[in-house]
Amino acid sequence: MQEISIRIQIASIIGSVTFLFFIGRLILKGKLREEYAIVWLVCTVVLVVFSFWRDGLRVLAELLGVFYAPSLVFLASIFAIVIFLVHLSLVVSRLQKQIKQAAQELALLKSSHPQKENG
Repeated sequence: MQEISIRIQIASIIGSVTFLFFIGRLILKGKLREEYAIVWLVCTVVLVVFSFWRDGLRVLAELLGVFYAPSLVFLASIFAIVIFLVHLSLVVSRLQKQIKQAAQELALLKSSHPQKENG
């Protein structure tokens, strides 16, 4: 049983460190914006910490009064997803206003400068 546990820990360490390097590459290539990069880096560092600290989830669950430690992972994941969705909704709303304003300004520019007819 101990050997299986160590294999799982090694696999989780390799997976979380690989994910950390993947996020780092996305940041360096400029494919991930800074505001999202911080969130992803924090989440990845948490994964790395819990990969090395085997009893961390149990200790954290006891501190928070959670009876079943793995349910804390689901609770934290759901909370993070909801917060991220609210953030994305705010971004989409702001972009929608900007697009509407840009379209209105473009329409005004086109109406004030009629194009010459060819012919």
